[in-house]
Amino acid sequence: MSERILVVGGGIAGLWTALALARTGRELTVLDRDPPPPETSADEAFEKWERKGVGHLRHSHAFLARLHILIRDHYPELMEELLAAGCRELTFAEGLPVSLKDSYQPVPGDKDMTILTSRRTTLEFVMRRYAARQQGIRFVTGALVRDILTEHDAGGTLRVTGVKVEIDGETKDWMADIVIDAAGKNSQMIEWLNERGAGITEEAERAGILYFTRHYRLHDGKSEPARTKIPGAGDLGFIKYGVFPADNGCFSITLAVPEIEMEMRRAIVRPETFDAICAMLPGIASWTSPETSRPVSRVFGMGELISRWRHMVKDGEPRVLNFFPLGDSVIRTNPLYGRGCSFAGVAAEALSETLARTDNPRERARQYHARLAKELRQHYDDMVKQDLAATRRAKNALDPDYKPGVKARIIKSFAEDAIMPAIRGDVDLMRAFMRSFHMVDAPNTWLRDPRNVTKVLGTWARGKKRNADLYPPKLGPGREEMYRSLGISPDADRLRAKSA
Repeated sequence: MSERILVVGGGIAGLWTALALARTGRELTVLDRDPPPPETSADEAFEKWERKGVGHLRHSHAFLARLHILIRDHYPELMEELLAAGCRELTFAEGLPVSLKDSYQPVPGDKDMTILTSRRTTLEFVMRRYAARQQGIRFVTGALVRDILTEHDAGGTLRVTGVKVEIDGETKDWMADIVIDAAGKNSQMIEWLNERGAGITEEAERAGILYFTRHYRLHDGKSEPARTKIPGAGDLGFIKYGVFPADNGCFSITLAVPEIEMEMRRAIVRPETFDAICAMLPGIASWTSPETSRPVSRVFGMGELISRWRHMVKDGEPRVLNFFPLGDSVIRTNPLYGRGCSFAGVAAEALSETLARTDNPRERARQYHARLAKELRQHYDDMVKQDLAATRRAKNALDPDYKPGVKARIIKSFAEDAIMPAIRGDVDLMRAFMRSFHMVDAPNTWLRDPRNVTKVLGTWARGKKRNADLYPPKLGPGREEMYRSLGISPDADRLRAKSA
């Protein structure tokens, strides 16, 4: 408990780490490059808090059920403060499609599939304020980590001994027994370690999409649009969309565009184009209607989305000692799935338990990274697989000569005409599916249950006509119709792809 612990990064990953370690009686210092949050309100945090170290601060966010459970069970006072600040709990029942509302009967496990949703700035504002009051947590803001300090142990393994920090223009060595890298996707620490011969490897895949988010606020006296058969999230192939209810009358819309759709990428950043797209999508048009809400932000873009898994142990031997990367520093995922914050929370708990279990540096490294692999690897692989498939579909959609083979047609039909209608028509299937989505269960566990497979295949066998009520209405216009309506060439990207 007397170990000197440094947490680099004061975002969600750093906050979860600080809370998890302090809960066990440890003392630590959080080094944050950005200023502390405003002291007054969630609205002021959204409008004024500058977080250069968090590029996705004003994109849509929600804490999946896995993270909601963590707060509920370990930090009840934090939960109270989040709800008091306007954060909202969206239950499993509230998220059910209209087709299942009347037949739904709650079961005890449903309470474990609750989402916590708000603006990211509100989540972080409340968590930071709560963490700053906890015994054992100290924040140092305006701290820029310029380098990492290392030495070699008797066996020749690289060992981290601290960091080089710049504060108020003065640089100094900050020594530590444990350094935790929670600085996010832009952290340079692993690059610095590799320059010293650490030999840390990684695997990476492009997510294949870009994100664009705009925030809105409901007019005074207006309620959120009622749920209908048309979902508030969907995929048209050339664009994905989602509405994210937030706190204090706010919500955000995120539109995701395949990287290959260059013309849409250029146009969508214009607020008038973004709003025009929303008006053409029945699932969100009622939200962004001028009669319902007003925009309160510009369009925020986010590109260079890459899934990455860094390997800190090779053949059972840690590459570095006394150094624990956490969150996007070690495992980066496509934000489409909303798993980043949950990954960080799971990793923080794993680290806290590992440090309590042993004080042997090598065993700590082995156990921590083994725990990450056990808890998170299946989810990571599942997301990468889905991203690669979506990238292929987007590319094929621009090829007028593309004709899917038999296997591709069967896979498409199984997803669209078996799995999704079956889920929409059976609350037990929906429950099983959502438990995997929310990381309560391992990914696709539900599809390995013979009873569920039988239901899905039975739905498929009934055919589209008999399952007509289990399909959502049309989600929006086709690509050519939308592009021409927006004044975008529907042919430019096709010609570009063909030329490439």
